[in-house]
Amino acid sequence: MARKIIILADPGIDGAFAIALALHDPDVECLAIAATAGNVPSDQATRNVQILLEQLDPPRRPRFGAALPVEYDIDGTKLHGPGGLGGLSPPCAQLHHTHPSDKLIFDLVRQHPKEITIVALGPLTVLARALDRDSELPNLVDRFICVGGTWREPGNASAAAEFHFYCDPAAARQVLHCGAGLTLLPLDATRKLLFSPTDLFQLPGPDSPPCNFLRQLVPHAIGATASLYGIEGFHLKDVLGIVALTHPEALTLRPTVVDVETRGELTRGMSVVDVRWACTEKPNVDLAVGVDVQAVREYMERILRLMAR
Repeated sequence: MARKIIILADPGIDGAFAIALALHDPDVECLAIAATAGNVPSDQATRNVQILLEQLDPPRRPRFGAALPVEYDIDGTKLHGPGGLGGLSPPCAQLHHTHPSDKLIFDLVRQHPKEITIVALGPLTVLARALDRDSELPNLVDRFICVGGTWREPGNASAAAEFHFYCDPAAARQVLHCGAGLTLLPLDATRKLLFSPTDLFQLPGPDSPPCNFLRQLVPHAIGATASLYGIEGFHLKDVLGIVALTHPEALTLRPTVVDVETRGELTRGMSVVDVRWACTEKPNVDLAVGVDVQAVREYMERILRLMAR
């Protein structure tokens, strides 16, 4: 039976790859994509979800939620380009009367209790709002999977903080302590999946519109990563959010106590990982500490080939 999921995303380039895999994996039933601000502002995030649904042309079209009107003091356009999709801005139909993302999550979880995994590929504000709507939500979901935080790796929003946690540290803290089963994918894991210029030329399906769309996104990401980080390639961080659902055996997970700094002048959004021998607090997350990169690549190749048919 296909696994039911809701994806929470601020679609940038790695988010586009992750969403493409989820929409075309026959073992995944993507019920909805809930947009959130993050890499781009709220209105653009909602538009990017619509663009992805039209360009990726999935066999089953999920519902989608509009991003909440929140503003962060940081964005991801230096890496992901104007508009978040490498500077591409294809036309898309303007839909009206869309549900806000937090309400969509609330409604679907109530319709499918204990069946849905929520995969968060962006800041956690929307998920925190959904928890505010329904205090029973942690008991009604199958699991949360969150791409966010960092342990030993340097941050990508500040020296100490990962981007998603930095955007809304209070929301990240609320989600981590909500009591739901939670898999956390920090930069220590997500930076291991590097999409190189060689990988670009090996993308399958030259005659497949969805694959060609993904192919057009990557050059900007590779160039921006080289400029910002001196790395030849682009980290497909969000892809591991889908892998954690479809191939959890590709990850090494460690039950861990993790908290989030919400107020520090230099450490706002920092993940505080307590691995002290004498720690008596019950672990609140399964922290990804290792990745079988080859297994992830094989999964990506398999689904991209399905997409190219």
